[in-house]
Amino acid sequence: EMQASDRFNINSQLEHLQARYVGTGHADLTRFEWAVNIHRDSYASYIGHYSMLSYLAVAENESIGRERYNFMQKMLLPCGLPPEREED
Repeated sequence: EMQASDRFNINSQLEHLQARYVGTGHADLTRFEWAVNIHRDSYASYIGHYSMLSYLAVAENESIGRERYNFMQKMLLPCGLPPEREED
């Protein structure tokens, strides 16, 4: 059975991960912010892994430099403009 100390330890580990790594999210993270994190992580991974970048360049019939540039441009607003926030 899980005891209170185990539950506290798991929660403290999760809080540590969320503070250290932005992409792990937190309780106040909106759906839009989460999607932006996922998209940016994906684009950064494509740019950082040359074999993946070259594969995507061949698949889209573009040069590797153009693909890298396109991914970097997409990182600015990967999911479009943020939705309007409701005033509390």
